[in-house]
Amino acid sequence: MNPYAPEPTADAAATYLTALRERLAGDGCTVTTPEWNGHRVVTGSRADRKARWFGTKVEVFVFAAAVPEVDAADLAEFTSWAMGYAKSLRSGIPGARNAAMVLPALVSTRVRPEAARWAAQDARILGTTLIGRPLTVETTPAGARTTMYRGQVQWGGLFTRHVLEKAALYFP
Repeated sequence: MNPYAPEPTADAAATYLTALRERLAGDGCTVTTPEWNGHRVVTGSRADRKARWFGTKVEVFVFAAAVPEVDAADLAEFTSWAMGYAKSLRSGIPGARNAAMVLPALVSTRVRPEAARWAAQDARILGTTLIGRPLTVETTPAGARTTMYRGQVQWGGLFTRHVLEKAALYFP
């Protein structure tokens, strides 16, 4: 460890969440701040419909919270909470003409390797129309390192490019 390098602080995670909130609002998302386990969560949501999706509406839900350290158990719990919360917020009738993509992210100056591996491993599916892609965001004085699954999914694969574009916009 370099003794002259600046130490990462919790302020870096808070600053990241403030910037995320601005990126979500700038992209036309509805932004709210519910709580999860005593942590303020920045939440953004938007719905899109494109001709190439054959008239299907996709809702994108973003959930991000700053925590002291990200481990796999907390990320799994947060992902489950975020997917349940998104399910309760969905508009329209879930099914063949509506899909929801959930991006639950835990932000910290310390991300355990097993948490990053869990996030990168695969998408999580609830039913057939709610797909979560958990993220870890490790903030450093030099920026942020984001880990998530970037591959295809069996259900909702039609929206992979769209959700990855949104993830890149929201979590640079």
